[in-house]
Amino acid sequence: MDLAAVRGRIAAAAVRAGRRPEDVTIVAVTKGHPLERVREAAAAGLADVGESRVQEALAKQAAWPAAPVRWHLIGHLQRNKAKLAVGRFALIHSVDSVRLVEALESAAAAADVVQEVLVEVNVAREPQKSGASPEEAAELVAHAGRLTHLRVRGLMALAPFGAPLDVQHRVFGELRELRDSLATSSLELAVLSMGMSDDFEAAVAEGATMVRLGTILFGERAS
Repeated sequence: MDLAAVRGRIAAAAVRAGRRPEDVTIVAVTKGHPLERVREAAAAGLADVGESRVQEALAKQAAWPAAPVRWHLIGHLQRNKAKLAVGRFALIHSVDSVRLVEALESAAAAADVVQEVLVEVNVAREPQKSGASPEEAAELVAHAGRLTHLRVRGLMALAPFGAPLDVQHRVFGELRELRDSLATSSLELAVLSMGMSDDFEAAVAEGATMVRLGTILFGERAS
């Protein structure tokens, strides 16, 4: 793991954009990797770990219950797994429908927890990807923001895989602009989760506060 080089690239992108490098959090994506990668991330000082599959994440949590990390769920979440997810992740990045919001609220109420979430937005309008449309995002943020057991922290998006640099900037810039239009004094939406191993510098330039990095830290995953 060449974390120093990655941090250097993040810092350079932030400085070029007039931002502070320390305002960007790395979420180390360990999906498809063994628990040893979580231990490696923690030992390197990465306190935030991302998983895509609920069952895989829960198995790792059970194997290392005292892990000094904050667990993030970054993959698509099915409504029938909402009750397994609430209270087990510091942040769920992939809330994309009113029905999922309602399932999470019900599960969080039953568990007597407040679950922090991000609304996932399909900024590029890719039909094969999940995420609310930009037009739906306002209603979804407002609806989730009114609920007792959910706390909306911000927005999440993915750029099209292999997109050229100008498209990366456009997608991430549109998410930032959408966040700015939806934020209020009572709903700050401080988190912008955007950018992965092949496009994180563009995301940082456009205002990402969290970048989700897997391959660049751990290499290709096994599954």
